[in-house]
Amino acid sequence: MSHPKAQSFRALHHTPRAFIIPNPWDIGTARLLADMGFQALATTSAGYAYTQGLSDNQVDRDRMLKHVAELAAATDLPISADMENGYAETLEGVAETYRLTAQAGAVGASIEDATGRADDPVYGLAEAVDRVTAAVEAVRALPDPFTLTARAENHLHGRTDLNDTIRRLQAYQEAGADVLYAPGLRTREEILAVVRSVDRPVNVLMGAPGMNLSADDLSDMGVKRISIGSALSRAAFGAFLRAGREMLERGTFTFGEDAVSYAEMARLLDPRSS
Repeated sequence: MSHPKAQSFRALHHTPRAFIIPNPWDIGTARLLADMGFQALATTSAGYAYTQGLSDNQVDRDRMLKHVAELAAATDLPISADMENGYAETLEGVAETYRLTAQAGAVGASIEDATGRADDPVYGLAEAVDRVTAAVEAVRALPDPFTLTARAENHLHGRTDLNDTIRRLQAYQEAGADVLYAPGLRTREEILAVVRSVDRPVNVLMGAPGMNLSADDLSDMGVKRISIGSALSRAAFGAFLRAGREMLERGTFTFGEDAVSYAEMARLLDPRSS
């Protein structure tokens, strides 16, 4: 029998309306989001890196797997892991990453077609497909369902050729990816074009300035999953930075008026209060 987290996560992608999968960055934020009533959680490589005093793409695989394991154990919700580009150059290394991700307790994960190289930021299509295929074959050999999301990173690297992005997503679909994702899409027209071009559930990234689409809007367009990447962590760090600048530059402390109370945090996180 399949693990219930794996089954429930897979099923969420096939309901009539889109679901929001928020991205906590530590155990505390995972528990808060679970208590709010969200149905699943996803890690954020950038949000976690910030907590370690690093920028995105500077955390190694072992450290990220430890983080995934902590979040997977923190709540009863299914966890999908942001595993960047698989943390490996070889196909064997990519496959191993996704086996280890499942062992860490995740029931899903993403693989990007980004290289991590500034001079050549996106893998050529043939190599990218081989890497997705390696990940797919690894997770299909697992005892429980594992939902693999393939990401086309063009739009995050200034490559706004939507036709190429769609070609990539279609190729990743043929390679066996369960969910398709092109972060950086900004308009209704772009999102609709992607949804209509594939027959797998589509994830859309929200939380960027100027994206005035609601969950209902996206559901009506056929989107099945909505993530926010590092946006929630950056919102929190934005409040932190504004508070620090207020103290340093003005010598005032009005930020405390918007802060959650000590008592509220105790109520939310102290099991003895329930």
